Formats: sequence, C-alpha cells, structure tokens
Amino acid sequence: MFTISTQPTPIKAIVGLACTAGALIVSAMAGTAPAGAALINSGTCPATTLSHPFAAWGDSSSYEAVPGGSFEGSLAGWSLAGGATRTTGSEPYGVTGTVGQSSLVLPAGASAQSPPVCVDASDPTFRFFVRNNSLLATVAVQVVYPTLLGPVALPLGAATLSRTWRPTLPMLTASFAGALLNGGTTKLSLRFTALLGTSQIDDVFVDPRGTR
Repeated sequence: MFTISTQPTPIKAIVGLACTAGALIVSAMAGTAPAGAALINSGTCPATTLSHPFAAWGDSSSYEAVPGGSFEGSLAGWSLAGGATRTTGSEPYGVTGTVGQSSLVLPAGASAQSPPVCVDASDPTFRFFVRNNSLLATVAVQVVYPTLLGPVALPLGAATLSRTWRPTLPMLTASFAGALLNGGTTKLSLRFTALLGTSQIDDVFVDPRGTR
C-alpha cells in the first residue's frame, strides 16, 4: 500500500499507480462504450470557480472545491457511515477565503464519500487537509467511479497524519482513463475511511485541467 504523507513521493511510484488505476477503470468499462453513454459523456465539464488553495505549500495549480468539502454548510450528497460526522474546528489556514468553524471527524472504522464531481482527462489530482486525534491514526483514500458493473473503488493509499492540520500531497484521480473512452467526461467520488484511531479531514479540492 502506498503511504501518502507530507514527504516527496517518487515520480515512478506515482506513474505506476496511475497506470494501475487507469487499467482497472478501463477494464471495468471495456466494450461498453455505446451502452455506457449515460456514464461517459462527450465534451468538457462545466466551468467552475477556481482558486490556489495550496500556493503556500509550493503548489500553484488551480483547484475546484468539492461540493460540501469545507464541511461548513450543507453536506447534501455526502454519504457518512460508522460515526462520521461534522465537528467543531477547521484547518487554520483559511484556504477557502476565510477560516472555517467545522471539519469532518472520522472515528476508527468510519467512512465518508463525497458527492460525484465531473472530471475528464485533465483533472489529474486532488488534495485535502488532515490531522489525527489519536496515536497512529490513518485515513485510507479511494476514488470511486461509476461503471455498468457498478461502482469501482480504486485504493490510492493512506494519508498519514500529524497532530496539526496539514495538506496531503497531490493524490491521483485516474481521470485520464476517461480520455481512453472517446475522450469523454465521467464523475468520481472521493471516499475516506479511518483505519486506526480518530482523524479529521477538511477542505477537499480537485485540480481541474492541471492549470497553473
């Protein structure tokens, strides 16, 4: 399992994970392009509001906020299980434009899945903020794609945490697989599962078009 931390990740490991993830998606969808029109659409994703939330950490990419990913307003579309719930306390950097008041707490075994987000081949990565509330707390991260065979969840690794809020490194969406299927768009959801101890996540962003 790949460990996602605040330390640099070897490029070969990222490329290898991307190829594996893409192969899994393509395998699940292979031979279903005509029937899968409702899942894979031609064109591009709708225009969204972009910002540079990770500029302070040397990442100048433009990012789109995942709906409800600040955990300040409505959590409509989020699926929470195992005791996952909103709690007081937010990442202190104010990357959404202001310091919030809430985040999502994940007790051991709890999980949260985001609403679907439109992506295409140019939506390569996502990032979010994490911290642990107990020793050895970790959060497993998956991307979930719809297919004609049902949702396919691709494991990306585990975010290792610290007692203070920190952004993860960029994590792969494997959205390039959509380009292999008529260059269309699809939707993904992000799933977070607490493996050990209690953790918090906040301010979840997707990088659209890898723009700078």
